[in-house]
Amino acid sequence: MKTNWKYTVPICFFAFCGLIVISYRYAKPRYKPDNLSDLVNDFSWLINWPKWLDFPLMQPLNSGFDWLIVKYGLFFEGINNFLLGLYTTMKDAVVGLPWPLVVALVIIFTYFISGKKMSTTILVGFCTFFIGFLSPRYWDKSIMTTCIVLIGIFLCVVIGIPIGIAMARKPKLRKSLLPILDLMQTIPSFCYLIPGILLFGLGAVPAIIAIFVYAAPPLIRLTDLGIRLVDTEVVEAADAFGANSKQKLWGVQIPLALPNIMQGVNQSVMMALAMVVIASMIGTRGIGDEVLLGLQQLNVGMATEAGIAIVLLAIIFDRITQAYGDKIQDKTRPKKVKKR
Repeated sequence: MKTNWKYTVPICFFAFCGLIVISYRYAKPRYKPDNLSDLVNDFSWLINWPKWLDFPLMQPLNSGFDWLIVKYGLFFEGINNFLLGLYTTMKDAVVGLPWPLVVALVIIFTYFISGKKMSTTILVGFCTFFIGFLSPRYWDKSIMTTCIVLIGIFLCVVIGIPIGIAMARKPKLRKSLLPILDLMQTIPSFCYLIPGILLFGLGAVPAIIAIFVYAAPPLIRLTDLGIRLVDTEVVEAADAFGANSKQKLWGVQIPLALPNIMQGVNQSVMMALAMVVIASMIGTRGIGDEVLLGLQQLNVGMATEAGIAIVLLAIIFDRITQAYGDKIQDKTRPKKVKKR
């Protein structure tokens, strides 16, 4: 796609001039030159960055968050209560179970969801057992971390997959959302915690929101890619049989795109686990706070043990999602006809 320089250059020039004017207009009086001729006579402002050339972004952002909290405080409080209640219910239900039962349930779940693959089932069962074997205190904290990750991934699936489908069906929406997804993936992960703290306070809820924002882009992208990669001949065949738009989506496109969607879920889970340690900085209980505590105390053994526990959790999630994705791919792959 060629860039139309006829319009791009003037727009960039006027935008640049506008930013300079705004910076000069809102700069503190003591930083401004007495008159514009000083800029021509004294070129020191070209050596050191002038203090009057400072875009006033901090104050509008603070005012915007204050307005948001005052105007929609009850809305955010409702979200906080719902997510906190869901997290507390899940955590209390699993923590209260005997650990052999939890290990057995994970093994049974993995066995059936992986298509009865014994290698995957044994690996997941071993990793689940070894988390508690590392240290008994990691068992409950692993459950807390798992609950936070699962709720975050649930939000990614419920919100991210429909957005990905809409992007695949509407090219204009895709063009407008791609820069936003790029921005979400390039912003440092710690920055996601700041608005979460302002809107939801400390604890598990801002961590869930941060996980959702950080982990949703891969799922959205791969859902969009999966829908667009569906063979056009298959879609045309569905049209020939009189299928409407809804029937084509649920009966043709989504089933054929499921391997890509599951790959997106897998990537989102891995990115969610990467947020665990960062989320511990705002008081989120789980494995991450053990890593943070070990780093603060310069206790290499504690930090390494907790890091291994996070790796084991990542292996469990990765093997389960990958095995389920392979199972779906085997179902959607055309079966070979045996020659007689």
